[in-house]
Formats: sequence, C-alpha cells, structure tokens
Amino acid sequence: MGFSVTKCNRAEIALDMLRTNKNGYDIVISDVHMPDMDGFKLLELVGLEMDLPVIMMCAHGSKEVVMKGVTHDACDYLTKPVRIEELKNIWQHVVRKRKNERKDLEQSGSVEGGAQQPKPFEESDDSYSVNEGTSNSRKDEEEEAEKRLKKPRLVWSVELHQQFVSAVKELGFDKAGPKKILELMNIPGLTRENVASHLQKHRLYLSRLSGVSPQQGNSFVSSNIG
Repeated sequence: MGFSVTKCNRAEIALDMLRTNKNGYDIVISDVHMPDMDGFKLLELVGLEMDLPVIMMCAHGSKEVVMKGVTHDACDYLTKPVRIEELKNIWQHVVRKRKNERKDLEQSGSVEGGAQQPKPFEESDDSYSVNEGTSNSRKDEEEEAEKRLKKPRLVWSVELHQQFVSAVKELGFDKAGPKKILELMNIPGLTRENVASHLQKHRLYLSRLSGVSPQQGNSFVSSNIG
C-alpha cells in the first residue's frame, strides 16, 4: 500500500492547506514541538474545523504529554525516533474514520428514509493514501498556501482562538453569546457570524472531548482549553 505525503515545516502553512482542501487529506501527523505553533494548538484547531484524525509525535513519551494528547482528542501518540512498523499501521486510523462515517450515514439514512449510501471502502493503494495528488500538485498547493498567508484575511489563528477562549471564560460558558464575545474581543474585521460559527464548533469540540451530546455540551465548562 502506498502513501502520498505532504510535508510542511510550518504549522501555519499546514493549517492553511488543510482549510483550503479539507477533502484532500485523510490524516494529520504533527510534532508536539514546532517553531511557530504548539502542536496541541494545531490539534485543537484541526479538531474544531475538520473531522480528521491527528497523530501526535514527540521525542519523549511522558505520561503527562501523552494524556494531554488524549484529552485533546489525538487518535495516537508516536515517540521519536518513529519505527517504520508504526508508520505502516497508521492507515488503521483512516479505515476506522471511514467506517464511522459510513455508520453515521447509514443511521442518518434510516432516520431520513433515503440518504445516499457511501461508497464501500476498497483496500487499494489509493484508499490508504494519506492524501491524493501528485508531488507537483502538492508543491503548487504549498506555494499557494504561502501566498495566501501573505494576504491579509481573517482566519482563526492560534492567537485569535485564544482571545475567543479567554472571552468565553470571562463571560462564562453558559452566558457567552456571539454578540457579547464579539464586543469583548473587539477585533477589526471580525463579524458576529464569524463568532457564532466558531462558538458552535467550539461547543461541539468540547462535547466530543467530554463524551456528552451537543445539547449537554452547551453547559460544559471549558477547562481543557487555554
């Protein structure tokens, strides 16, 4: 089985590429320690914005670091130097994700009475590919990502997300609404719609971490993020 891998030396570029082509990647492997972003922050943002399994990687496997990865919803933890046998097994997380998606669609179809069934998972080289496309297209994507990073536009960067989390904590999770959060953050260019969408994703993310339903998650206090 083959893998097509996109390598990035900056987390911000990787995040921008994931945001631009959410359906082009099947799994993310991130170092805990990176020069431009904490690996757990990248894990958090991927969890908020994309439904992709994330594997964390570090030079040491201390219980504290591993548990932090688990509480932030990492699907696996690799200790460097990573053994080739471990890399050969990462496709299992992709298979598990696709099976869960198929179950969700089947359940949705049984409720709605006619949802389109997903394509069966075929064990081919392309099926296990970490992402699709040629090396040239990946190079073009990375160049485009570099260009987009230079353009001034609103993205939920680590710093902006931290301001959002701080505003939610200050207001109280139960009382934090988009309008109040927007006023407290006071960021030029940020809209109520931006905040409302991010707040919904934040609640769903916390619900998933706590193992409760989205409705119950609305009252879940953000204790892990920050």
